[in-house]
Amino acid sequence: MTDDIQERAGVPVLVLDPAGPVIATEQDALDLIGSAFLGAQVVAVPASRLDARFFALGTRFAGEIMQKFVNYRLRLAIVGDISAYLAESSALRALVHESNQGGHVWFVPDLDALDERLREAA
Repeated sequence: MTDDIQERAGVPVLVLDPAGPVIATEQDALDLIGSAFLGAQVVAVPASRLDARFFALGTRFAGEIMQKFVNYRLRLAIVGDISAYLAESSALRALVHESNQGGHVWFVPDLDALDERLREAA
């Protein structure tokens, strides 16, 4: 699979290949945003593609990445099992909870759950 813009629940979503390169810098995030401007409204990033610093909130990497997407008015979906990270950090649990209440950044277990969120948001 390659990174691909797919129609999901009526919304164009850039779905990233789980086997692709790790997103480890702000520039990596900006590159994704540039790719999304080819027609996507949402970027679905497999959790496995995110550098572990994303889930260690003290690094501020997650905030920097999330803010980039908000600034460019693109929704970001982190897709996959992050339970190991959640077990280690109450701050991350709070961030995930708050993010999932909003409309810009979502943490979902799989693409089916993303489809459901997109239908609910429509």
